[in-house]
Amino acid sequence: MRKLMVTVLLAVSTYGASIDSRVKDGYADSNGVKIHYASLGSGPLIVMIHGFPDFWYTWRDQMAALSGSYQCVAIDQRGYNLSDKPKGVENYVMNLLVGDVAAVVKSLGRDKAIIVGHDWGGMVAWNFALAHPEMTDKLIILNLPHPRGLARELAHNPEQQKNSQYARNFQQPDAASKVTAEGLARRITDPEAHAKYLEAFQRSDIEAMLNYYKANYPREPYREDPSPVVKVQVPVLEFHGLKDTALLAGALNNTWEWIGKDYTLVTVPDAGHWVQSDASDLVSKTMQAWLSIH
Repeated sequence: MRKLMVTVLLAVSTYGASIDSRVKDGYADSNGVKIHYASLGSGPLIVMIHGFPDFWYTWRDQMAALSGSYQCVAIDQRGYNLSDKPKGVENYVMNLLVGDVAAVVKSLGRDKAIIVGHDWGGMVAWNFALAHPEMTDKLIILNLPHPRGLARELAHNPEQQKNSQYARNFQQPDAASKVTAEGLARRITDPEAHAKYLEAFQRSDIEAMLNYYKANYPREPYREDPSPVVKVQVPVLEFHGLKDTALLAGALNNTWEWIGKDYTLVTVPDAGHWVQSDASDLVSKTMQAWLSIH
């Protein structure tokens, strides 16, 4: 039995490693901006949205695990890898990023999708569910607290304010001159994956990557969101790697007050910001189990 389990795990790992040769590439037109996606499997649609700095390949393990029952579509957000890279901060405001996801769903001939997002992809996913409840089947978020929780922590938590210095740095006019593709890929230690990341980041537009922060990240003086609460009206599964130093776990508190359906939170003590990689097996299996009962 032990030998069989090892064989199966190795097979899954190999499948994930070679997934880029198995996916089908496609493009959606989002009001003139071409959005690239990689698709694997068939069934109900799952759209996966990466964060900074990343590209569709970050979801390779989850795609391998879920593609037997779902059509897994992982996008390159605008500015990244094979998607278009329009110039100007105004081309990276949240409603346009949400529109890119809607364009992908519609281009695939679907009315709705399970939306999955990490980091900036998580921010887009939260906003997509609020803007397009009719297109959102279920919502899965990885290491991006609800926008109201993040705003509250920035307004009141000195530790979160301190740990968000990187975002303030990215908002500076000359920030892109201090960032390189090689530096962004340095966190990837697996040689094969590192080569893919470096190639993707060399294709990407660093100024565009930082425009996400310039257009959407809260600026000082920080304050809580004063607008009326609109609740997310779909079931939500949220993962948070507790070793994340950029997005502290305090922002998770009271998330249930902003969700009108059931909310499942999975905290992972030994995982960092990239929980889908640090705890890929746990994330994939939990996604499978949660989706099977919703």
